[in-house]
Order: sequence, then structure tokens, then C-alpha cells
Amino acid sequence: MSSKTKIVVLHMKEIIYTAVFALLGILLILILLFMFLPDDSKEKSSSKEYMPGIYTSSITLNNTPLQVEVSVDKHHINSVRFSNLDETVTTMYPLIQPAMEDVADQVVKNQTTDNITSSSEDSYTSKLITDAINDALKKAEEK
Repeated sequence: MSSKTKIVVLHMKEIIYTAVFALLGILLILILLFMFLPDDSKEKSSSKEYMPGIYTSSITLNNTPLQVEVSVDKHHINSVRFSNLDETVTTMYPLIQPAMEDVADQVVKNQTTDNITSSSEDSYTSKLITDAINDALKKAEEK
């Protein structure tokens, strides 16, 4: 009987290299999938829809009406500002403009008025501004 036995010699270094390159290939494929597949979680978080436009709400400070103006598009809050803030109001209430800028930045960044942080100096002012923004956003949602 003549059976031919073949002996295969595998070098351990070649096996390790093959395993490492296979793992790197799988890792590269996973990274590419995560990078280029669409991310639906961002769209689901902003579930509110607005009628695009500019909506206003009023704040009254010592018989002086101030208009808070909120600009929105279909899914986003674009900007928040005072539309009729004059020098006499900023002189009488020096914290009103910095408080508005701080609240507006947070609202535009987070796309919500929930969890607005404010310093202890302007917590009441920030609350007034947040309430006015909520009123304007309700108008934007109703239309």
C-alpha cells in the first residue's frame, strides 16, 4: 500500500498575522458602517413640528412691555431675541440682556426650554424669559 502522507507546516507567526489582519478588517468594516449609516436618533429627539415663522410673546417689566421674538423653521428653533429692547430698559434692568443671551443660547443649542440653567443673580429674569419663549413656541405649534 502506498499512501502518500502530506505534512503541512504552519508557522505560528503566520497564523498570528492572519488573525490580526482579519480582526482589523472586521473592525474597519464596523467603523465604516457606523460612520456612514444614517442616525435616526437625532431626528426622533426633536419630535415637535412648528409652523415656520417668527412668533412673539410679551414680558412686562415695571409697565414696560418687552417682546420676545422666537424664529422657528419646521423642526428647529433658530433664534430667540428681544425685538424692542431699548437703552432705558437695559439701564433699569442691567441683567436682562445677558440673561436673554444665555437663555437663547441654551434654547437654540438644546432645541427645548427644559433644563435651562441660570445663575443665582438672574434666575427670576431667566424664568420670565423662558416662560415667554414657551408662550411663543405654543403659538408656533398651534398654527
